[in-house]
Amino acid sequence: MNPLTTSEAKETADFLKNLFPDSIDFAIILGSGLQKLTAEVDIQHRIRYDEIPNFPQTTVQGHGGELIFGDLEGKKVLMMSGRFHYYEGHSMDVVTFPIRVFHLLGITHLIVSNASGGVNKNFSVADVMLITDHINMMPEHPLRGANWEDFGPRFVDMSEPYDQNMLQLARNAAQEENISVQEGVYLALQGPTFETPAEYGMVRAMGADAVGMSTVPETIVAKHQGMKVFGISVITDLGGPEIAFAVSHEEVLQAANKAMPNVIKIVKAVLKNS
Repeated sequence: MNPLTTSEAKETADFLKNLFPDSIDFAIILGSGLQKLTAEVDIQHRIRYDEIPNFPQTTVQGHGGELIFGDLEGKKVLMMSGRFHYYEGHSMDVVTFPIRVFHLLGITHLIVSNASGGVNKNFSVADVMLITDHINMMPEHPLRGANWEDFGPRFVDMSEPYDQNMLQLARNAAQEENISVQEGVYLALQGPTFETPAEYGMVRAMGADAVGMSTVPETIVAKHQGMKVFGISVITDLGGPEIAFAVSHEEVLQAANKAMPNVIKIVKAVLKNS
């Protein structure tokens, strides 16, 4: 697929504006196994990715492949049921294309979620982790190449990749709902293989608490555009030099499903109180 351009992003945004004429408060990207959040939305419109001009297609089990527009906790939300990954063969401009479109739709807040492997020794499977920071170890940077000048600056401040106000709202919600949450740094690798025990150990040594194959490119592009980002991970497996057990995508989806009630409560609280 050829690199996507600003004109294509504008064409896509114009198409969606006709479907979703109301201003949208939040965009939400659902990671692997986190599709149940769609059931919480008072849906006004939904459209498959293959019906949207220029939009990429998802190929991964557990990623629905449609945009959902509606109301959730008093906010207008546009939800991506299924994201795009670098390991699928997409270039970074394709992976982050929806974030460009969100900006053109006037969306200023983004919630990103994912399933990730925990390397922090205090973590357990099905824990919920609030993302406080990230480490980008993807082989291609999403802002490499010509800068989209109408969207943001050449050099982007990343001193607060994840919004402190929304993080605090999530902490408050967890306390009020008696949900035990973890906090930590998310490291992004290319995938699609799950990490070896030694690679999990490397991730831990680099200062991360969890590792996955998404989220960071979207966050970087969102910050390029001045958007505020809240990130949440579900710990779906554990790894490290002292841990060597098999993991499958099916087990990842099962762990995500177990954590979903807590994820839903936290995300709804962030929306309601923002």
